[in-house]
Amino acid sequence: MTPNSSIAPPSLRPGHRVALVAPARKITRDDVAAALDILVGWGLEVEIGETIDAEAHQFAGSDELRRRDLQRQLDDPTIRAVFCARGGYGTARIVDGLDFTAFTRSPKWLAGFSDITVLHSHLLRLGFQSIHGPMPVLFGQDGGTAALESLRQVLFGESVSYTANPYPLNRPGTATGELVGGNLSLLQTITGTASQASFVGRILFLEDLDEYLYHIDRMLLHLHRSGQLAGVAGLVVGHFSQMRDNTVPFGQTAYEIIDHYARRYDFPVGYGFPTGHEADNMSLVVGRSARLMIDESGTRLAYS
Repeated sequence: MTPNSSIAPPSLRPGHRVALVAPARKITRDDVAAALDILVGWGLEVEIGETIDAEAHQFAGSDELRRRDLQRQLDDPTIRAVFCARGGYGTARIVDGLDFTAFTRSPKWLAGFSDITVLHSHLLRLGFQSIHGPMPVLFGQDGGTAALESLRQVLFGESVSYTANPYPLNRPGTATGELVGGNLSLLQTITGTASQASFVGRILFLEDLDEYLYHIDRMLLHLHRSGQLAGVAGLVVGHFSQMRDNTVPFGQTAYEIIDHYARRYDFPVGYGFPTGHEADNMSLVVGRSARLMIDESGTRLAYS
């Protein structure tokens, strides 16, 4: 696939079957009880994967169990969407063992964020769209109503667009291109692997959680030095939550670190966008062509 030609799976309709799986950190059925009620309330029939309630230290079962569970849902043509129940760590350990042959014949939505960035990038490289948005473990969180509604709207084929307030570091401009990105740590992790998707001609979005500020600098430096930021059409910067610092301060915030590298390029940049590890984690369709507009009134993102 070439940029701006990714395939969108069919929209959901009431009565469709969907699945919940845990490709990374362990999770219990009680943790997703609210999500089950919500999905049923959307008119969907929910299949619970065998990784829900499974445990192998911090993981939702062994690598083989997590791979097998996700593979089964990807292969089943009656499953119309796969919800990754939570993130954490572990998805990159199983992605190379997945076979997407059946998926390409009968594509379906895959939704999640954080550690699930690995799957979003892998699917985009294969030429398919997926949803970076709220995960079942967070469906009932306070302040997350609008984000959850954005997920439903995207899944059911309804129109969505997003805005963010002005921010001092914003760089005005307009860009059009497919969305690519997600968690900064994972984007660095998959560099040079079969899951790395090109940023060229695309609108890149970034978010992260619980990282030392010097880690943020090191990861942005890596993206810069490896040439991945060259050719980016536009940059959207989401939540960089619970950042940490050393005893001797790094001297810049996460946004200032990003600006330090972004200013070396001429693409428009919008900060404070509602995506990432906060309640206002609006659903972004990775691989879908969008239009980014940044001016004195703030940042706006709408699908082309």
